[in-house]
Amino acid sequence: MGELTDKIKGNVNELVGKAKQRSDDPDTRDEGVAQEIKGKAEQTIGKLKGALGDDI
Repeated sequence: MGELTDKIKGNVNELVGKAKQRSDDPDTRDEGVAQEIKGKAEQTIGKLKGALGDDI
């Protein structure tokens, strides 16, 4: 995947994770925390790919 794709997926996962954290269900809130973290990781990977020119 390219830099832009990773950044977009990261943003989406972070937003969906934040939305899930507003749920009344504790399991859904936990999923939201994990999904937000995943999104931040994907964004970081996208930034690294951008800095390294997609060589990773």
